[in-house]
Formats: sequence, C-alpha cells, structure tokens
Amino acid sequence: MVVYYVYILEVIAKNGKKMFYTGYTNNLYRRWKEHRNGKGAKFCRGEKSIKLRHFEILSSRKEAMNRELKIKSFTKQQKRDLITHVNINSNQLT
Repeated sequence: MVVYYVYILEVIAKNGKKMFYTGYTNNLYRRWKEHRNGKGAKFCRGEKSIKLRHFEILSSRKEAMNRELKIKSFTKQQKRDLITHVNINSNQLT
C-alpha cells in the first residue's frame, strides 16, 4: 500500500528570513534529502537552512494534493499554529 505525505519545511534564507514550503510526496525521506541537496523545488535551492517541521500521512495522492492546496492557502501564522499544535500533542504522548 502506497501512502502519501504532505509536509511543511521551514526554510531560512541567507538573509535570515524564515519562510515555509509545503509539498507532497510518496517518499518523505527521499524528498527531504532532495530539498537539502538543492535538487528539490527552486524555492528551497541555495538557502541556508531547511528543516522538516510538519508532516501528515494520507492514503491517496488525491487526498495529499487536496491537503497540500489547503495548507498552501493558510497564512504564515496558521502554518505556525498547525506546526505548534501538532508538536504540542506529540510531546504530550511521549
């Protein structure tokens, strides 16, 4: 069974500006490595720091694409809230 991931990367540019990149993939580790090695989206190429901040697992490509579009429509603050909310809940489980 193939699963898909929707993810948010925190990208810190050389000028120190913090931005978020949202994407989807069927292989999260491979895709993250591509971004880190400058082979991912142009948005991330040549940047100072790229960190995986959030991901969700979905059961179909269509669901992943729809969720990606939804997250891309979020404001920067809504993306921060999503990342923080998930991290808080994860910390409570450990």
